[in-house]
Amino acid sequence: MPATVARRLGRLAPVRRFARGIDRRTVVRIGIVAAACYASWLAIATFGRPYTFFDMAIYHGAMVWWASGHDLYAFVAPRTTLGFTYPPFAGLVMLPMAKIPLSLAGWLNAIASVAALTAVLAALLRPITDRLGWSLGLTLGIAVPAAVAIEPVRETLGYGQVNLLLFGLVMADLVALRWQSRRGARIRPSDGPLRRLFFSGAWAGVGIGLASSVKLTPALFIVYLVLTRQWRAAMTAIGTAIGVTVGTFAVASRESTAYFTSVLWQTERVGAADMTPNQSLSGVLARLYDSIETPTLLWFSFAMLLLALGLSRAANAHADGDELTAFTLVGLTTNVISPISWSHHLVWVVPAILVLADTAIRRRSASRLPTHRPSLSAAGPGLAAVGGLRSPIWFPALVGLRHGLAAVGLYLLFLISPIWPYEHQLPEVSHYQDGFFGVLMENSLALAIIVLLAALPWRPGAEPTFYAEQVRFERRLVGQP
Repeated sequence: MPATVARRLGRLAPVRRFARGIDRRTVVRIGIVAAACYASWLAIATFGRPYTFFDMAIYHGAMVWWASGHDLYAFVAPRTTLGFTYPPFAGLVMLPMAKIPLSLAGWLNAIASVAALTAVLAALLRPITDRLGWSLGLTLGIAVPAAVAIEPVRETLGYGQVNLLLFGLVMADLVALRWQSRRGARIRPSDGPLRRLFFSGAWAGVGIGLASSVKLTPALFIVYLVLTRQWRAAMTAIGTAIGVTVGTFAVASRESTAYFTSVLWQTERVGAADMTPNQSLSGVLARLYDSIETPTLLWFSFAMLLLALGLSRAANAHADGDELTAFTLVGLTTNVISPISWSHHLVWVVPAILVLADTAIRRRSASRLPTHRPSLSAAGPGLAAVGGLRSPIWFPALVGLRHGLAAVGLYLLFLISPIWPYEHQLPEVSHYQDGFFGVLMENSLALAIIVLLAALPWRPGAEPTFYAEQVRFERRLVGQP
């Protein structure tokens, strides 16, 4: 009997050694991440809707239909009037799902989408955590569940949409531009040619080109690259989009001809403009006019105005060294001016929240600096990198509060998503059924992104152009080497 007990205790020795290797801080971090995941799950259960991969069912059905020899754009999902609306290249990418069950396709898409979101957040948070000395792993463990809980992300995952994958493709080009600006700082002499090419960022533009081939709205990023004279990335994006489109013509000429000559112009295929989840300018105007159609001339006039505003602000953000905010403004512009922007399309609110939060942190940090400004001004972009304040701070406790509250308020708005309790459908129910407050709530997400387009601050000198200089400057401020 004692020998048996000794043997059992011996088997537990590896477990005890493993437990000793886990310090208390690690346990606390795991607990925090678990709590964040649980809170996200509760928020989705409270504020989300029943999700059954509705859009994925349309894509899957269209691929099965196409694979069996039928015309791709002739497909209509059972018990709906909806069909496949993406360019034929998207069909080629999705075609393999015809061989797997719908539920598996939906879950694979959800896993890939969360992976893309995690990669994007890691890239965007890395400069912030490096600057503040935070743990990237812990920050990411909190940020990813928090992002999954908000309306655009949970709707994308629940419906089986591709928005996060396209978001990841576009933001991959932001990372490439960042690496370009740092002149290949991640490249070592021993690296092979493929690694050198990858970390040089020379492929910037490929992601935007591919995203534009799957869905047309990301093509606005090509316009932005041209306006800001980022010629190499712009030409790469254009070449990628043209090459993919021409290649698709060679493989699926009938579908390509049908799409660009007919399907592209059939806007009614995606739904009525006044539907509550359409949180674009077009949707707002249709609901304000209590009509299923948008007043075309009025929409076009305001859309062109907001297009000019968004691109000009993005160009200014780029000129001041904040590429993340520039990309975010372009993404928000696509959401605003598109005739249809369902609530799951509004994924660009994720980097907008991050920009607002980082602006609050930077301004708060700047308020703690000495008020002797000439030496800071002489430091060049470093001053801008920590907020750009040039006058004494009379109420330091309030510095950054405005942007911090804006970040929290924006997050809560998209977490709660008050459009659904006030959803109305013409001709049965008027959009004015619940009075002014109901109209405000039904259009709240669209109004928020329009305000962001006009007022989202950028952070001069943040990234990527002055990234290295910024880190060196801020380390000098706190006495680090």
